[in-house]
Amino acid sequence: MKPRGQPKKRPEPVPIALTSDEVALVRSLVIYEDPHIMALNKPSGLSSQGGRGQVNTLDELLWAFAKPGKARPRLIHRLDRDTSGVILTAKTKPAASFLGKHMMGRRFAKTYRAIVTPGAPEPAQGAIEAALRREELGREAYMRVCAVDHPDAETARTRYRTLSKGADSALLELNPETGRMHQIRVHLASIGRPISGDVRYGGALAVGGHAVPRLMLHAAALSFPHPDGGTKVIEAPVPADMQKLIDLLGLG
Repeated sequence: MKPRGQPKKRPEPVPIALTSDEVALVRSLVIYEDPHIMALNKPSGLSSQGGRGQVNTLDELLWAFAKPGKARPRLIHRLDRDTSGVILTAKTKPAASFLGKHMMGRRFAKTYRAIVTPGAPEPAQGAIEAALRREELGREAYMRVCAVDHPDAETARTRYRTLSKGADSALLELNPETGRMHQIRVHLASIGRPISGDVRYGGALAVGGHAVPRLMLHAAALSFPHPDGGTKVIEAPVPADMQKLIDLLGLG
């Protein structure tokens, strides 16, 4: 019997050469930093990881913070490419391990804002509990609501609250209690209140006579255990394009 080999080490990531504009961009996104963590306000249109094409992802842009002899910051979670808002990184391996453990233990609390149509959901606040399954269509992946006994079903629950409403739209606060891909987007579409600008799941591209420039979903706040103890809350202001639409629709 052959002796068991040593576990293979993962190859160290290869540094990415960034332009001065890319370095300036990613540095401008930082909204909080301490010796353990760094949080950024990710803009819509920037992939967290695994993007296609020639544009660098946020994960790759983190090489701008790499220091000799130290690990570069690493992403603790992801946001959809078209979702803006708070995204957390760990600056050290112990911090990454600590945060990863608590995220898996569901001790992270996420708060989102979304503009939906054609008005506020009924009731105005509550929870959407619908199992989801992944579906591949060509190179694209979608999530679908499914029966809980479907072989591919994943439980999913999203709490929501109406913050303001107009004639044909509403501003919601959302707290996903599970972390399924596209969960908020699919859950809201499933109750007939898709997120404005969400082409993939039936969102309106114009609301109240105003064009919707992109998916109107923003990760507004993140609460989590901090490596030094206690709970840390980090908030990201709503981007200008989303705030403009909120104001135009009278949802401010």
